[in-house]
Amino acid sequence: MARLTADFWVHAYLARLRLAGIPAFVTTRGDATAGAVIVKVNSLDGRARAFQRAYDAAGARVWIAFAEGPEPEVDAALARQRGYDPDLWTIEVEDRAGRHLLDDPSLAAD
Repeated sequence: MARLTADFWVHAYLARLRLAGIPAFVTTRGDATAGAVIVKVNSLDGRARAFQRAYDAAGARVWIAFAEGPEPEVDAALARQRGYDPDLWTIEVEDRAGRHLLDDPSLAAD
């Protein structure tokens, strides 16, 4: 099965969030074809979580927490990551309940 381009996945993810009434926007645009994606979930209470794709022990791609805690600390971790990877996409989701839909099977990137 072919993997989706980063640009295509990001647009599909934003559309899916809009359908669920969850505000989100791209804060950093990465490489359209192969850029990695980090999703920051801002719960609007001063805290945030950031997720990135990784492989689990069985070799399946899953979303894992990359950083979590006070929002300024999560933002600093994202800035460091962008320093290592200029092709990185960053999406910010704003939802008091912390919804992000990353576990939705329709959003699988591979």
